[in-house]
Amino acid sequence: MRASRLLSVLLLLQTRGRLTAREMAAELEVSVRTVYRDLDALAEAGVPVLAERGATGGYELLAGYRTRLTGLTADEADSLLLAGFPDAAAELGFGAVVAAAELKLLAALPAEARERALRVRELFHLDAPGWFRAAEPVPLLAEVAGAVWGRRRIRITYLRWRAPRRVVRELEPLGVVLKSGTWYVVAAACPGDGRADIADAPPAETPETPETAEAFEASVRVYRVAKILGLEAMPETFERPERFDLAAYWERWTARYEAGVYRGTATVRLSPEGRRMVPFRLAPAVARAVEQTAGDPDADGWVRAELPIESVRHARGDLLVLGPDLEVLDPPELRAAMADAVAGLAGLYNPPANPPAC
Repeated sequence: MRASRLLSVLLLLQTRGRLTAREMAAELEVSVRTVYRDLDALAEAGVPVLAERGATGGYELLAGYRTRLTGLTADEADSLLLAGFPDAAAELGFGAVVAAAELKLLAALPAEARERALRVRELFHLDAPGWFRAAEPVPLLAEVAGAVWGRRRIRITYLRWRAPRRVVRELEPLGVVLKSGTWYVVAAACPGDGRADIADAPPAETPETPETAEAFEASVRVYRVAKILGLEAMPETFERPERFDLAAYWERWTARYEAGVYRGTATVRLSPEGRRMVPFRLAPAVARAVEQTAGDPDADGWVRAELPIESVRHARGDLLVLGPDLEVLDPPELRAAMADAVAGLAGLYNPPANPPAC
């Protein structure tokens, strides 16, 4: 452990130049006293570490000194694909490993290439969560990711949307997905469990493969990690099917999920302002439908469009955000629900016709 940290101190000085002990301690998540001990150890080993006192002082390597001890460990090499997603890597429990791998790669680059790589970090930033929403807490994400990485079966207590809400499932986790700031785990029911759960997902598509592959694919489900209330790593491991493609499965699943969620259609009229605000206020699938079905504007600029709805209750809440810039024409039950909601709002905000006498 200390040898790895000493190498990290050395590579920090090689890639960053002059640093204070406090800066190195913050980077390595150790105490300043530990950094001082590590610097002394490097000096005793013959590494030319120079110290300069004063407000602008710090530690740096003798000009021209360069180490070639930049070999990646197996875990660091495996984590390289997460290097561009530091926040996600940290949530998954791989933050320190990714940081170490990145540091070694930077140290191995020529000075000009290293400067260009560092400049990319300054110019590009990924912020995964959507607007106006904080990332939900996922206290068991690292445990889920560890089970995926180690191909270890897990037993979870899960809070699903339908009764009975709290269920226990034994799963073979195949991968994790970050979608708009929300983490999901794609998992297959353990053989013999007999309780494959719909959870947050519709049944998997049946592929054109042999019967054994069909049975496996049919057991694959998607679970929202934040709804996992408890997790137990089981001693058994499992073999992940070589032909299972996580990205391809997720693409199929999202298409089926959207198609399964929107079970009805509504006809609406939209003002010019309402149509402009649709992409900002309604779901992407609804916004696409508006653009695809919108007719020609009338004399006042209003257009008719067909849009998918989940249910009358959900549609009422979704469509009210556009206020007077959207009118529901059909179905009648949704139009009535909108009218009832508007009447209720009017009762809250309009003053009574005959105010009580003082």
